[in-house]
Amino acid sequence: MAGSSVVIFVPDDTSKTGFTRPLMLSRVMGSPLLSWLVSALAARGAGRFFLVCHEQWSGEARACFPASVDLMVAGSVDAADLLHVFLSTAEDSDQETIVVTGPAVFVSRASQADVIPAPSCVYHVAREALMDALDEKFSFLEFLRQRGKAFADRDGVYSIRSGEELAAWQPVLNLQHLHDLVRGGVEIWDYQNCYVDPTVQVGRGSVLMPGTILRGNTVVGEDCVIGPNSLLENVTCGDRTTVNASQLYDAKVGSDVHMGPFAYVRPGSVIGDGVKVGDFVEIKNSTIGAGTKVAHLTYVGDSDVGRNVNFGCGTVTVNYDRVRKSRTVIEDDAFIGCNTNLVAPVTIGRGAYTGAGSTITDNVPAMALAVARARQTNKRDWAARHKVKNK
Repeated sequence: MAGSSVVIFVPDDTSKTGFTRPLMLSRVMGSPLLSWLVSALAARGAGRFFLVCHEQWSGEARACFPASVDLMVAGSVDAADLLHVFLSTAEDSDQETIVVTGPAVFVSRASQADVIPAPSCVYHVAREALMDALDEKFSFLEFLRQRGKAFADRDGVYSIRSGEELAAWQPVLNLQHLHDLVRGGVEIWDYQNCYVDPTVQVGRGSVLMPGTILRGNTVVGEDCVIGPNSLLENVTCGDRTTVNASQLYDAKVGSDVHMGPFAYVRPGSVIGDGVKVGDFVEIKNSTIGAGTKVAHLTYVGDSDVGRNVNFGCGTVTVNYDRVRKSRTVIEDDAFIGCNTNLVAPVTIGRGAYTGAGSTITDNVPAMALAVARARQTNKRDWAARHKVKNK
């Protein structure tokens, strides 16, 4: 593809389609069509983008562009002047410009049997010719028809005119993206049951198992295993991490972490290297230090947990009193006994222990043992005296 500069128009076609947003911002597997388009163009060498979009949609449209590209955004009023600036600042070697005037997809391979030919909305034009035309009053579309060269299906470019056509392209776009990942060294078990947004990055040697869904700005490191049946949205994972049958949102996960099955990591959480987060564990807005074990049936909310801490089964950080949410601090090497309630705000000192079944409401000093439960009393022969006799 010639040229690294791209001009994209997002037409407001909502009155024609009946959708609540333009077709270019309609979602394919959760990501706007524009995001798929930008990703395909960037993969083909485009690094500078000029976006023309109604102010109502500009925020949503901006989010479709990765931070690694240069982006200039304009409304319809100031588009011509800003476009001239955009073109004039291109590299001298950038002789041609790609212009996209409507919804389209770029695919490297696709069956054309069911494709209905449509007028192209993607052109490449000489940059100097477009700059000269901007100095005059002219029809942009007429200029493209006369001076531009339209991409066609032989170039792997297809225009989209309706929501039905957009839906038909969904499996093709997903499969193409999965093929791109495989070429980068990723192993995928089931191409029909794995869904990855175009904005997602997956490292070499990682395995995506059936039922994996990766969304948003997720970045998976090398030699990871994601799935089966796992959802990651805006999550960063280090190398050699396993996420099994779990859901993670807006979180950072270190290397050599073992997650799941059935773990739930909520926004604002940071999981350190070598951490184990086991079955039926929920972590919310918390930092978990390296080497800590949260094995099973535990809730850690609004907490700062140190390194090499061990959580017994059934631990709860009691962070909400219906008025405010308070934080729990657990320092390095602490041991939290099974069925412990930590009523925030509270601090467990370094190396301290809590006895199983305790409800801790006061700070625990370093290296201490905190026991907060009634002493056991055995009432002899109680059951015999109260046993209901058979009639």
